[in-house]
Amino acid sequence: PHPLLPSHPAYVIYTSGSTGQPKGVVVPHRQVARLFGVTHAWFDFGPDDVWPLLHSYAFDFSVWELWGALLYGGQLVLVSKRVTQSPAELLELLVKHRVTILNQTPSAFYELMQAEGEHSELGRNLRLRRIIFGGEALELGRLAPWYERHGDTAPVLVNMYGITETTVHVSYLPLVREWARVGEGSLVGGNIPDLRLYVLDAGLGLMPVGVAGELYVAGAGLARGYLNRAGLTAERFVADPYGIEPGSRMYRTGDLARWRPDGTLEFLGRADDQVKIRGFRIELGEIASVLAAQASVAQAAVVVREESPGDPQLVAYVVASSGARPEGGNLRHVLSERLPDYMVPRAIVELETLP
Repeated sequence: PHPLLPSHPAYVIYTSGSTGQPKGVVVPHRQVARLFGVTHAWFDFGPDDVWPLLHSYAFDFSVWELWGALLYGGQLVLVSKRVTQSPAELLELLVKHRVTILNQTPSAFYELMQAEGEHSELGRNLRLRRIIFGGEALELGRLAPWYERHGDTAPVLVNMYGITETTVHVSYLPLVREWARVGEGSLVGGNIPDLRLYVLDAGLGLMPVGVAGELYVAGAGLARGYLNRAGLTAERFVADPYGIEPGSRMYRTGDLARWRPDGTLEFLGRADDQVKIRGFRIELGEIASVLAAQASVAQAAVVVREESPGDPQLVAYVVASSGARPEGGNLRHVLSERLPDYMVPRAIVELETLP
């Protein structure tokens, strides 16, 4: 057998594709190992840490949770799907297992924060020393109730922006209570040490401080590319005009951002119709294309709606083919067979025409 090398693939995670074909991101072992090496001084993970594994292996936050615990000889607590979906039960688990490192999407943490506020006796028994956010834009103003109960340092809250194609995390920002008071935008901090972040215009020129542009990531964390998708790899992983080494690449994220005067990066949203729900990247066009391929559907569109703040849900709208009557239950069944459950809309609504 051939020896395992750092350049060999460690995993392939599939992300949603706008054409209806998911794309597999190939990440080598070297990229995962260096992630923990360059961030160690910030977190000081060790054998006394307890990590809950909260996320699906289809979401790269699980790479951070799984290998963070095992690499440092810590304890990894496997958490059932039922508990991950019940903030009150999750709070009990965090106390019972004396969890020290919690990784969550902001939307999941808002729910946990509410449960912790309703069960203050459990909240007082938490042993968390780091809470790390990722996967979604963080609304700093919503953290104010947490800071009122816990202050700045017990635990320390950290926001980390990242993308599957750049090996989990790209940026780092330890949060402070004052930002929650003033409700700052979605701040994601600065680059982790072996990455470079550029905010560029359409011609790949550097944008001035305070001006929005597309975010590009360069450096040691870039994935190899997309599995068996050479054309798409060449489109998204492009030559780095600011790189020092020959052949340097940068990844085009499709995210909009701007630099603030203090050197902090602010995330502004997507430049296309890709969305993130509970940390999963979703191309709305992929869902719509599956619906539109059904004989009973002439047209389809998918949007994100928030029935309550911080709880985004997918809603599909369809126009029936001539003489047909789309059945929501049948369409949901088709979607569930072809797409992961997080991409199946909460509701399917029939319209005479799309607006």
